[in-house]
Amino acid sequence: MKRRGFASDNNSGVHPAVFDEMIAVNSGHTVGYGNDSYTEQAMTLFREHLGDQADIYFVFNGTAANVLGITAVTRSWNSVITAFTAHIEQDECGAPEKFSGCKVLTVDTPDGKLNPDLVSRHNYGIGFEHHSQPKVISISQSTEMGTVYRPEEIAELADYAHSNGMLLHMDGARLSNAAVSLALPIRSFTTDVGVDILSFGGTKNGLMAGEAVCFLRPGLSEDFKYIRKQGMQLSSKMRFISAQFTAWFRNDLWRDLAGHSNAMAQLLYKKVSDIAGLKVTQPVESNGIFVRIPHDVANDLMKEYYFYPWDEEGSEYRWMTSWDTTVEDIIEFTSLIEHKMSNFRG
Repeated sequence: MKRRGFASDNNSGVHPAVFDEMIAVNSGHTVGYGNDSYTEQAMTLFREHLGDQADIYFVFNGTAANVLGITAVTRSWNSVITAFTAHIEQDECGAPEKFSGCKVLTVDTPDGKLNPDLVSRHNYGIGFEHHSQPKVISISQSTEMGTVYRPEEIAELADYAHSNGMLLHMDGARLSNAAVSLALPIRSFTTDVGVDILSFGGTKNGLMAGEAVCFLRPGLSEDFKYIRKQGMQLSSKMRFISAQFTAWFRNDLWRDLAGHSNAMAQLLYKKVSDIAGLKVTQPVESNGIFVRIPHDVANDLMKEYYFYPWDEEGSEYRWMTSWDTTVEDIIEFTSLIEHKMSNFRG
């Protein structure tokens, strides 16, 4: 087996229970394109976590969930306000702007989190035809910096959005990690606090390929089935996406996997926080750790454990733990860090 690294939770494998569920539904014929009992079962499970009003649409990946969800509620003259670190700004190759036609407006934030004061900088020129019209505030939960929004922080943003004629979108690629960190039900920091559109992620937490666009307010999903089709995200054999979520929700497997991932991040944090010359730069609230270490040490470490630079100028790097990270992985990695940092200082 190849060494498990700390580059991304996308690099982890698929949980065996997810594979088993896909095999279980791989028998005989069923109606395609989501008109099957397996997909209906998965949607029922989603509504147990999000409310009966939730309208669920499965897609293949997180970029599609974000882009199509935003496209459904905007017009080309609208804008989307988000953090500079957000996935829709940094890691989707301009897809949100290409497909929605909207302008993405960013805000610098030290911890990846927005608040109404930061958002208000872009909320002007309303009704002025020379200015893009703000329509969506987009937040990530957990954020790309590994931090987690509290329910009251999300509620404050939702209230601001709604009182200014906007909607609140949540990129929930690591939603399960946030739920475990908060020790709260998913609904308590999505539906119940005013999130309108949710990109619900599973791939980073044990699934093979499966995300969902969840409209949490009635009336927002009108015509979305056509948007998903034109966006090339309508799966003909949708039962194999649906089955993954059925396994994931069963007996709270999702919570166990995210809980393990978060616990491994805490262990990694504990073991590196006292290493001289290394500085953890963000609160460790989910499964990401951000550290400043010398470039030479980082480059040397990456020969054995690949991970991503975050701020190369500031010598800041990101380490991600996963559902399948082991204690042994952490011990071996941190021992290597200590050894290389000792050599560097010596």
